[in-house]
Amino acid sequence: MFGLSEEQVAEFGMTFGVSAFMLYMLFIIGELAWKAKAGRTGTFVLFFVLSFGMLGFIAKSVFQKFWGM
Repeated sequence: MFGLSEEQVAEFGMTFGVSAFMLYMLFIIGELAWKAKAGRTGTFVLFFVLSFGMLGFIAKSVFQKFWGM
């Protein structure tokens, strides 16, 4: 497709596609906090707990980049 290999398309999807999805998820968390009138502490807890899985994905990408995996 467009002169790209399957590996290149998959890597593009994993970096930019998942990153865009993660940003959208952060928007959803913010919207949830806004509509629930969670306050400052509640908003922090929502962002911390619900985005904790995203931190693991980012850490995995960083480790792969630095360790050359």
